[in-house]
Amino acid sequence: MTRAPFKLGFLSLSLAAAFVAPGTAMAQDAVNAETGESIERIVTLGSRVNGRTATESASPIDIISADQLVDTGATELGKALQMSAPSFNFSSTTISDGSDIIRPATLRGLNPDQVLVLVNGKRRHQQALVNVQETIGKGSAGYDINAIPITAVERVEILRDGAAAQYGSDAIAGVINITLKSSEGGMISAEVGQTYEKDGEVNTVGINFGKEFDNGFFNGTLEYRDRGMTNRASPAEASLIGDWLSPSGEPVVRLHVGDADSENMYAWFNAGYNLGNTTELYAFGGISNRDGGSSGFFRGRGHPRTIEAIYPDGFLPKLETEADDQSLAVGVRGDLPNAWLWDASVVYGKNEFGFNSSNSANVSWYYEPHPDGGIYGETPTEAFDGELVFEQTTFNFDVNGTVDVANELLYLALGVELRQDSYQINPGDPVSWAYGRANDPDVEILTPYGTVAEAGIQGFPGFSPSQAVDADRDSYGAYVDAEYYVTPDFLLAGALRYEDYDIAGDNISGKLSARYDIDNDFSLRGTVATGFRAPGVQQIYYSQVLTNVVNGTLVETGTIANDDELARQFGIKELEEETSESVSFGLIKRFDNGFDLTMDAYQININDRIVLSESLTASVGAEFGEILEDNNLGAAQFFTNSVDTKTTGLDVIASYPTELMEGELKLTAAMSFMNTEVERVNSVSSLIPGDEIFSETQILRLEEGQPSEKATITADWTRNAWNVNVAFNYFGAVEGQAFTGVKKEWGGKWLTDASVGYDFTDNLNVRIGANNLFDTYPDEWGSEGSPFSDAGFKYGWETLPFGINGGYYYARLNYTF
Repeated sequence: MTRAPFKLGFLSLSLAAAFVAPGTAMAQDAVNAETGESIERIVTLGSRVNGRTATESASPIDIISADQLVDTGATELGKALQMSAPSFNFSSTTISDGSDIIRPATLRGLNPDQVLVLVNGKRRHQQALVNVQETIGKGSAGYDINAIPITAVERVEILRDGAAAQYGSDAIAGVINITLKSSEGGMISAEVGQTYEKDGEVNTVGINFGKEFDNGFFNGTLEYRDRGMTNRASPAEASLIGDWLSPSGEPVVRLHVGDADSENMYAWFNAGYNLGNTTELYAFGGISNRDGGSSGFFRGRGHPRTIEAIYPDGFLPKLETEADDQSLAVGVRGDLPNAWLWDASVVYGKNEFGFNSSNSANVSWYYEPHPDGGIYGETPTEAFDGELVFEQTTFNFDVNGTVDVANELLYLALGVELRQDSYQINPGDPVSWAYGRANDPDVEILTPYGTVAEAGIQGFPGFSPSQAVDADRDSYGAYVDAEYYVTPDFLLAGALRYEDYDIAGDNISGKLSARYDIDNDFSLRGTVATGFRAPGVQQIYYSQVLTNVVNGTLVETGTIANDDELARQFGIKELEEETSESVSFGLIKRFDNGFDLTMDAYQININDRIVLSESLTASVGAEFGEILEDNNLGAAQFFTNSVDTKTTGLDVIASYPTELMEGELKLTAAMSFMNTEVERVNSVSSLIPGDEIFSETQILRLEEGQPSEKATITADWTRNAWNVNVAFNYFGAVEGQAFTGVKKEWGGKWLTDASVGYDFTDNLNVRIGANNLFDTYPDEWGSEGSPFSDAGFKYGWETLPFGINGGYYYARLNYTF
């Protein structure tokens, strides 16, 4: 099932040796215009020593500046990071319910919930949405990266190292820290763009404004972005459900396969106030709102789920979603005697995800017999389906400073953390989930076709009162972090952390890192670490009944909450924590001509990974089938600690500044090679064989669903008022076989981005550009994807690292003040 991850071979390594990687610390020569100080090299990740630079760190750290994010041409933070940091992946999804709006963001090929996200160095809350469809990160609830507007971001730091011992649960793959702007002045930006197919229109307007006062500062951001839908479905030559052809018998496009509509509004701030000479009060946070519109599978004429009196030609159910996000951090920090520092903070975050169905119907509601005879003959065609809510409150108290040991300074940091995570499922309108108006399963409601009517509204049946949840979990932790120069050339760093959760118990994680400077231009570094990730409250409490395709047929699939007694009936155990062991080794080489190179190899072993099982039907066994039937389900899936994996990889990053045509040229390159293997599948249930609870389809997605090779090569040229940027992005091959059961490889592709900018004044810049300049698409399904390819799925949908939109062109205006 695995594929060798180093297909770019010697050619790519040679390119890496000739260019510089965008978004890496070595490529950062940005200078603060007012102070003349290099600000991009200072990091807050990987080390708690104040003033430590990325090139001095014992761990690999990428630093991506605000300018680099904007220069990608992307208007979404997640997409901009994908185009800047090859170890970061942001897969496009389609017909995957809420995951069409909150896309899974991953680091080093692991799951979205195995990377920790910080804002200004403080833990950020996760999303309420659980990825339950056939997407990357199925079964996880990661972070809504796009809830933070690019306009508000000063820089992003990515720690590519296991860091649970330093930062706590989730930091198995690494840590992403998003630093908000705090500077004086401001910027107004506007961008318009669309795809070559003249859809997917994007209109973005953002303003950032900052003011420094005698005793503090305030920086605020407002941003609005509207993204139109794209559709790359082909005309339906065949039908999946009922008759899809037009009344005249001609093929017609019946599906929406592409980006969902998305309207986004943001308001963020970052502020500080000096309470005295040694104490500062600080606060930051923001709100974001995102309204999205996507679609499900088409229901054709003549199918029992199609009410032809309402939809004579069939119908495409619509899912309208609303993601609301709020966060606020308040803290006080100051000085202690002997140059020690302290920091106390409280961070609150809330993510709400609401579902609304339209262009739909509840078949059982429509055909339910009336007590006086006949049938009701009516049903709402839209409904509120329910809402998911995740809340997190985190208290931290940290101190750090130095202790003299043998005439050398021992850098120490200590801290405690208290956290409460809560999860709610709020039910939807009765029509969204009920079996008839009476919701009486003992009454058989038949369609005109003689089949039993299905419960709930079509496309996304709502959450019922029986699935409602309002639960929370407490945890606490304590850590110690130390760094010591054993010799002037040999840095030794270590961390130890203890955490205890109400659910999943306690854990001790450790990390030991070292860095040896052979000379001023050549260094070696390495890390060994253990880590863990406690099961998310989303994975413990989430439950839902959805219409899924199982073995080519639409069936009602129940996602059973892990804490539900029904899960025990199926033999599913309570979730435990994931544990990991990781090792990395790297080198840093600098040359006199300005060329810099880093190479870091790593291996991450994870035991008891939490996954969402296959959708299991009565074919599993007689007893399993009886439990399904007793609960009116056609299939069921579960969250389980069923998988052990090994991930190996290599990150190669280089940089080379030079001169060309009387201008400054920065050549950049970065590559990430990654391979994941599933080493063991454990059923955890006496009723379910291991090869069925996590099937070949799920293993294939975990091993091959994300690119094993990813590269970015960039040339950035500046001369006077002109700037030209050209980037070549490589996305390696991916594989999948969801829904069809046909294993399909989508080959690796190179995408080219290009833009030209001109400074009309010191304050006004205009840039025009194109992403995916040569209109590259993934491989097409072809006949092997039948009947899905015949029904309109021209491309895949399960794993799409760069999407199916094709080329996109844009124009952007920036005005600074």
